[in-house]
Amino acid sequence: MTVYFIGAGPGDPDLITVKGLRKIQECQFCLYAGSLVPEDVVRSAPVGAVVMDTASMTLDETHSTIVEANKKGFDVARVHSGDPSLYGAIAEQIRRLVKSDIKYEIVPGVPAYAAMAAAMKQELTIPEVAQSIVLTRTSMKSTGMPEKETIENFAKTGTTLAIHLSIRNMRTLERQLMPYYDADCPVVVGYRLTWPDQLLIRGNLSNIRQKVREAKITRTALIMIGPALDRDLLFKDSALYDSTKPHVLRPVKGVELEEPNNT
Repeated sequence: MTVYFIGAGPGDPDLITVKGLRKIQECQFCLYAGSLVPEDVVRSAPVGAVVMDTASMTLDETHSTIVEANKKGFDVARVHSGDPSLYGAIAEQIRRLVKSDIKYEIVPGVPAYAAMAAAMKQELTIPEVAQSIVLTRTSMKSTGMPEKETIENFAKTGTTLAIHLSIRNMRTLERQLMPYYDADCPVVVGYRLTWPDQLLIRGNLSNIRQKVREAKITRTALIMIGPALDRDLLFKDSALYDSTKPHVLRPVKGVELEEPNNT
């Protein structure tokens, strides 16, 4: 048997991948994180399948269920929100699977930051403004952050920060970010992205905390900050489609191009 860690996407059942949906339809055991994954995502599990919400279960309990499925020779769909490689807590599950000699595969999903960019109807990488996205979080009550992975260190880049699991830490974030971003630097908070009650709160570094407080958002939110989020920003066109900049797939008559180095 095989355990499939499936990224269900940010919430909208239509955003699960074709492969992820197919695996749910095929597996006789389906374990899903019900606090973040809507039931509609797992309704396609086969008739008679064991479907369990793991929101209240411990790591030991979920692993025991997988061991039971293994004994019966049944594949397991282990369904996580977003993409399981980001804050999916699958590393400790994988460690136990390896120890138990149980095979596993990972099926990627749509991550929250991509869903937020779509909701904002914006590109996150703007020419000469921001060409990087930092995905991070703050510690609060969860496991601590590595010593060098501080908000201040990431903020020094001045690029777009996508800060997860930190909506209750807005006051501290404001203090940490102010030395590196202007008070009017755009900030967007995405609440329950792609769910029916999705909410986008736009503001800047000086007023976003108050706006979040007024909206009474305390969980399931992603915070983004950076100059690239400014919808009125003036910027240069990308060189990708620039007619004056030829490349191998779009040569200009009379201009000899070097073959790309694929080594």
